[in-house]
Amino acid sequence: MESKNRHILYLVLTLIIGLLLGAYFSNALLKRLPVLNNNKFGAILNLISTKYVDSISVDNLTEKAIPLLIGGLDPHSIYIPASELQSVNDDLEGSFSGIGVQFNIMRDTISIVAVISGGPSEKVGLLPGDRIVKINDSTFVGKKVTNESVMKKLRGKDGSIVKLEIKRNTSKVLLPFKIERGEIPVNSVDVAYRVESTIGYIKISKFGEKTYDEFVSALAKLQSQKCSSFIIDLRGNPGGFYNIAVAMVNEFLPKDRLIVYTEGKTMPRSDEISDGAGSMQNNQIVVLIDEFSASSSEIFAGAIQDNDRGLIVGRRSYGKGLVQQQYPLADGSALRLTIARYYTPSGRCIQKDYQMGDSENYEQDIVKRYLHGEFDSQDSVKLNKKKTFKTLIGRKVYAGGGIMPDVFVPRDTFGTNSYYNSLTNSGAFYQFCFEYADRNRKTLSQFKTYKPMLEYLQNQDIVGELTDFAHEKGVRRRPIYIEMSRKLIETQAYALIARNMLGDDAFYPIYLQDDVTLRRAVAAIKNKEAQKLALKALSVAQ
Repeated sequence: MESKNRHILYLVLTLIIGLLLGAYFSNALLKRLPVLNNNKFGAILNLISTKYVDSISVDNLTEKAIPLLIGGLDPHSIYIPASELQSVNDDLEGSFSGIGVQFNIMRDTISIVAVISGGPSEKVGLLPGDRIVKINDSTFVGKKVTNESVMKKLRGKDGSIVKLEIKRNTSKVLLPFKIERGEIPVNSVDVAYRVESTIGYIKISKFGEKTYDEFVSALAKLQSQKCSSFIIDLRGNPGGFYNIAVAMVNEFLPKDRLIVYTEGKTMPRSDEISDGAGSMQNNQIVVLIDEFSASSSEIFAGAIQDNDRGLIVGRRSYGKGLVQQQYPLADGSALRLTIARYYTPSGRCIQKDYQMGDSENYEQDIVKRYLHGEFDSQDSVKLNKKKTFKTLIGRKVYAGGGIMPDVFVPRDTFGTNSYYNSLTNSGAFYQFCFEYADRNRKTLSQFKTYKPMLEYLQNQDIVGELTDFAHEKGVRRRPIYIEMSRKLIETQAYALIARNMLGDDAFYPIYLQDDVTLRRAVAAIKNKEAQKLALKALSVAQ
């Protein structure tokens, strides 16, 4: 049956392609097929439905054909089936309905890492370290347990009930819980903390509906801690809502500065201009980017760079300069269609090259950059010198493939070797850190902030215990390589253990303490490199 459906699908696509080619090359042919003139796709499906030799689900055929049709466009236009739309939108909409836990899957079992404060699970008494064994009276362990399957089970309509049975270390029997699902916030500002006396750090994972509000709150929090300079970390941030990025950039720009503009075949040029109401117009700013910073991240970084408002530090960004509009369809599905390109203030479109319908090569671009050595050497970065633009004070910038930072920082490979790679790839690293926190929960619970917890962990033989644990899991000890990686292993283990107890507010300050890109950003602020650019830009504008 599957073979038959595939054959029918290919038949439909062949007919569509043939008819489109016929439309291009021969008006005479179209005159012979008047029934297909207005809506070829619908007409073909109607013919199959009414004339085809066997019974067939036209709806199923359509669901298979549409992604292939959209796949012939640019790499970012996509069709979203109705069954996936809610989960796709949840990540950016600022909240979803669920039980309010963070979890890891350990040994094919759902292990609760953190319970969201004020959420449904906290109200009924779930605790970090609890293992979910049953969901709605059915055992839910084993290979069927995946991130996707867990979220489908735990998320649901606001006010609906889910029943769990929990394994807790202090109990010999499973503990039953009945939880009423409620609204759970989706945070996009992962952490905001003071790196040094007057330097604040903010990490943003995406640009969602509530990111601007979270961002402004984070800035206010750091200002209350006497921070006057800010590092905005957009590394790994794939983007999100265009208008949110614009609003965030506006906080840093003086009045009447171009932030970004969009333009397309049916979309006239539209400029986004700063309104002068931003609260951080005189504060020094450094933005961190890497090869996974895309879309709205590039809008933010490009606006700061082209206006010479701050310094961009890191590696060349992804290169996504296409604007999508989501169109809902009658059956609950949606089409995200590229309708325009966006341009940075200097006029750059930073969309990297692509061939229509060739998403495979497009997706391999990051791998090609890595193999070419771009992550390790600035000289390996391919810049299109034919597409040169200038910032407000006349610095050269380039179009056609992402934002090139003002200060290039190669990837940090210190401490990485074959043993370290085996340790992290095996999963034993993360499993050990979770189980260590769980075993020592009573002791670790006395620490309310990361600094005293870190001091305690530094006095334990964490690396020895971890490598023993990993050895039992099949990662053979290699003493020389372990010593070469010791500092890296220690830092990451401390950070993961602290996260299991105190969350991201403890994880990031430990994890990033030796981060070379962050250290370079701190140095740039201390040397007033970003401030000097901004002052020159002000004098030019006046």
